[in-house]
Amino acid sequence: MPQQAVLSPVDAASSAYGRLMQRSQQDPEGFWREQAGRISWQRDFDQVLDDSRAPFARWFVGGLTNLCHNAVDRHLEARAEQAALICISNEMQGEPKAQQDGGHERVLSYRQLHREVNAMAAILLERGVRRGDRVLVYLPMVAEAAIAMLACARIGAVHAVVFGSFAPASLASRIVDARPALVVCADAGFQNGVAVGYKAWVDQALEIAGHACPVLVVDRGVLPWTRVIGRDHDYAVLRERHLQAEVPCVWLESNEPSYLLYTSGTTGQPKGVQRDTGGHAVALATSMDLLFQAQPGQTLFTTSDLGWVVGHSYGLYGPLLLGMRSVLYEGSPLRPDASAWWRLVERHGVDLMLSSATAMRLLKRGGRRAFRSADLSSLRCLFLAGEPLDEPTADWLEEALGKPVIDHYWQTETGSPMIGLPLTDLDGRTPLRRQRGSPGLPAAGYRLAVLEGQGGQPCAPGDKGLLVASGVLPPGCLTTLWQRDEQFLSTYWRREQGQWRYATFDVAVAGPDGHLRVLGRADDVINVAGKRLGTREVEEVLLADDAVAEVAVIGMPHRLRGQVPMAVVVPRAGIQYLPSLLEHRLGEAVVSAIGAWARPRRIVLVESLPRTRSGKVLRQLMREMVNGELEDAACPPELAGLRMLLAGAPQLQPEADPHPSPLPEAMPLPA
Repeated sequence: MPQQAVLSPVDAASSAYGRLMQRSQQDPEGFWREQAGRISWQRDFDQVLDDSRAPFARWFVGGLTNLCHNAVDRHLEARAEQAALICISNEMQGEPKAQQDGGHERVLSYRQLHREVNAMAAILLERGVRRGDRVLVYLPMVAEAAIAMLACARIGAVHAVVFGSFAPASLASRIVDARPALVVCADAGFQNGVAVGYKAWVDQALEIAGHACPVLVVDRGVLPWTRVIGRDHDYAVLRERHLQAEVPCVWLESNEPSYLLYTSGTTGQPKGVQRDTGGHAVALATSMDLLFQAQPGQTLFTTSDLGWVVGHSYGLYGPLLLGMRSVLYEGSPLRPDASAWWRLVERHGVDLMLSSATAMRLLKRGGRRAFRSADLSSLRCLFLAGEPLDEPTADWLEEALGKPVIDHYWQTETGSPMIGLPLTDLDGRTPLRRQRGSPGLPAAGYRLAVLEGQGGQPCAPGDKGLLVASGVLPPGCLTTLWQRDEQFLSTYWRREQGQWRYATFDVAVAGPDGHLRVLGRADDVINVAGKRLGTREVEEVLLADDAVAEVAVIGMPHRLRGQVPMAVVVPRAGIQYLPSLLEHRLGEAVVSAIGAWARPRRIVLVESLPRTRSGKVLRQLMREMVNGELEDAACPPELAGLRMLLAGAPQLQPEADPHPSPLPEAMPLPA
């Protein structure tokens, strides 16, 4: 048979996809009217966009729809027996209950998922939950978490999912803000393989918050829990009672809220990002086709916890809106070894995978062997989000996987990518020319610009500036902060030169062809003797060294220069190095790539980096330590070497040079 011709890559900006994105900016109402046909409406909308109260935006005004109907019910005719959710728990494999009932792996078809969601919806209604009420979901990565979210959507309730590792005080702050009508929790979850009492934490959080509401407990048989009479209810008992229930979908006006998702709250009160219903569904369905190029019946594995926005958008709603299979995974990517995810890809024939650069850098520490221990022939592409993907990690990943690796840029607030490129053009065959270090072009509906910090003037190509979006945000973005319209305005928006501008708080560079490169948060830029140095620029140089697994660059005070860079480096396991030679080599690499002014004045070797629960490196904490603002008691163990260095003590070194430094397993993190 004749071989199919290999098509040459085309420039993204001039491609059919690029022209479509330009149309989404120039004619947003016409573009989104067409995209709205991707979902089912019980009643058509009267108006595509109402921006009369800009920057507040109301999309698909007057239209009635329901997320659960679009994610589950409408697939029953054609896909009832196809798997919808594949739920796997590496944590439960050793638990007696899991060994008894096969609870470590559960596959739900669309028909079975429909039945379970109806039962959960009936339970919520029986416990008094009504349209517009909030339901706080505090569950690990189990099927019931997805079922609870869909059940809320079915009856018009607003779910607020909280990542399971949040302790009682953080959980209480979210309870105070959301005032839930009901809490759904588990008896226990796991942190690094250790069982943690979720129910006990919920009890404490409700007491701290001074809030009373029913608690629905999903008993996994991991830890005993104390029942509060009259308040607590066993989900399994109520499920049996309502397993044959038929609960009709509540048709919501497009702009009614679908969910709240709280930001981490590291800088004050957590912000409740509020998402609408119709715009959210349309935006996700559009991105599944145009950016991910996914097809109904394919399998998507999203490594993020459902408690984060990636889990909401592409662990649950996105794939189900399209009629795909979605893999939900509870466990570490490093246990029992670093091939855990890749064996899962082989076993379930995963077509598309969405993870984070953070997780990939963690796996990079183990080398290529883990990637080669599984058959990855089904995998078409690996997508990454979260922290920016550096060029060395991208190159290493593509070589190790033998698959394309595509980065996206987005935020909890936007709900789907702001910047990205699909693998191929709209014809599905012609590859798009990608640029290492750049996620690509603005996604559908986004009018992005890189502006100078003062005056808001556009930066010249290649110059660093603040990344902003002009005009109202496209469908799927936050509509406001829960019960805080004024904070929504003051936090994100500025009126400049006659138009509204949304602040991403990130520094970026635009190329002459429109490709955008995000350098990191604005407060991660170091001012060295008047020169602006993005921490990512230095980090990419250091990550190109084979001995470096992870790195964080921060600014430290300097009497003459104002600030100078410091690099906190995690060496790769299995690499032989002399610390002094490694430090010299890394410093010279920065000088060669950027210049002597950017050379880190100190390079500190540590065993791991401190991170937020969502996996982002705690650079602010390290800056506080360097500036002497952090008490020793608040210093995480990962930074013991840095603390000793700043105190004048010798830096921690490998046990025996030139042998590899012993590095313990780092904590796996969600996307």
